[in-house]
Amino acid sequence: MSEDLQYHQITLPVGQLKGVLRKTIYEDSYYSFEGIPYGQPPVGQLRFRAPLPAKPWNGVKNCTDFNTKPVLKNPFPGNVEGSEDCLYLNVYAKTLQSKAPLPVMVWIYGGSFHFGEATRSFYSPDYFMSEDVIVVTLNYRLCSLGFLSVADPTLQVPGNAGLKDQILALKWVNNYIKYFNGDPHNVTLFGNSAGGASTHFLAASHQTKNLFHKAICLSGTMLNPWSVVPPKDYAFRLAQEHGFEGENIDSSVIEFLRSLEAEKLVSHFILKKDDFRTGVSFPFAPCIEPYDSEDCVISCDPQLLLKDTWSNDIPIIFSGTADEGLLMYPQIKMFPALLKALTFDPERLLPHDVVANNDKSANMAMAKRLARQHFGEKAPTESTLNEITNYYTIKLFWHGIHRSIQSRLAYANAPTYQYRFAFDSPTFNHHRRRYCDKDLKSGVAHADDVSYLWYAIYLWKLDKKSKEYQIITKMVKLLVNFAKNSQMDVQRLETEGGDLNWRPLDKANPYEILDLENDFQIKTQKEKADLLIWDELYEKNKIIKQKL
Repeated sequence: MSEDLQYHQITLPVGQLKGVLRKTIYEDSYYSFEGIPYGQPPVGQLRFRAPLPAKPWNGVKNCTDFNTKPVLKNPFPGNVEGSEDCLYLNVYAKTLQSKAPLPVMVWIYGGSFHFGEATRSFYSPDYFMSEDVIVVTLNYRLCSLGFLSVADPTLQVPGNAGLKDQILALKWVNNYIKYFNGDPHNVTLFGNSAGGASTHFLAASHQTKNLFHKAICLSGTMLNPWSVVPPKDYAFRLAQEHGFEGENIDSSVIEFLRSLEAEKLVSHFILKKDDFRTGVSFPFAPCIEPYDSEDCVISCDPQLLLKDTWSNDIPIIFSGTADEGLLMYPQIKMFPALLKALTFDPERLLPHDVVANNDKSANMAMAKRLARQHFGEKAPTESTLNEITNYYTIKLFWHGIHRSIQSRLAYANAPTYQYRFAFDSPTFNHHRRRYCDKDLKSGVAHADDVSYLWYAIYLWKLDKKSKEYQIITKMVKLLVNFAKNSQMDVQRLETEGGDLNWRPLDKANPYEILDLENDFQIKTQKEKADLLIWDELYEKNKIIKQKL
């Protein structure tokens, strides 16, 4: 580091930290404390288990820079990166002194529970640091290291260790954020995709009551079909792939897996045809834990958790992007046989929980109903790519979001909001550009909104007069103002036409949505007709009893 940087020391009950005064790309100053340990290294006998709090340290810990990531297989180069010693978090503070402590926003990254890292390479707080707020980002374990599950309670590996990492980080925030000028009584938890689903899971867990006070789920909830994996022998399959020759006995499997290098535990191909057929894309993700325990996060069907959860008394925002299903564009182009499979095996159109809860004839009837809604009389082919990506937009994202909102409107006492990110930039919607390369010049893909919240190594400094910069300002203010003022039912937003009142959803208007295309507008949700058809899939086994 250059000699002209200003350092700052903070003393916590567990030890001293040295941070640094940084500047954003727009020259706003902020304090940065990176690589703060919140959990002990989850290695040896702690591998796969719930984390333990970090131990106190002597001396001054250097927290001026941080590049540690959890062990993961980078999907683009294909190489394995990261360290098992990964339970660290970062604190970014606009100021360390103010008349009143600042609201705290804790971010959980997405990445299918298999990828992601809390580094400034991907989640730099430059845009947030124009506001009076504290931002916390955190690492959590991924893939089998974070989500492997076995049924033997003596082994203490019921699953969801990655979610338990997140809870431990929230406990750290609750205990220590006051030393950074943060308000432990005003914490907003937010995340995107798997991070949005994580946020929703934590909002439904009794483990987290009073650890945060509002939530924002971007493009992910616990009711999305990819957010919970069914109970299968994934641990045994993983061991077999790496040479295990014993029987499927949990203790033997775990002992073998603990003997392997961490890199092998994230490098595997253990899914079978039936897994793909039922919509399982990744074998390791949140699961219903096979037995109750002191730190159990998901004890039963997630739908059941939502009825009586403590978070029905806190405000929540749900959101998605206009064209979430573009996430599937590369698979559709690379594997056209997937489209043929939707024709000769229509049950594939249905979410796996629907297939499991209905007989064959009912499933076929529902699948044909969906096919008519999305494809008309056409068979899904490459010539119907728009219709196919829209189908995935609803199936993988918006219907889970919608069902989560239905639950809130049936059971919650606190405000529920939703917005739709629809700003279509030819240059700054980086996930669409990554998924679709040069094939598509427009569309607002899954995670395109993240570029308007976080600075990253693949972005650039925008002219403040550009439309993209104006959208960044609107997005950041939207979330920060919610973090500051969510005790107010009506959120007041600035638009080019004057102030706009963003009201909570109610049973009379469950499809009213805040739409951000070029400016904020209140609209009827574009996806309404599709969502009404998808609702019919769950009529027979409906958990949410109150009809909207």
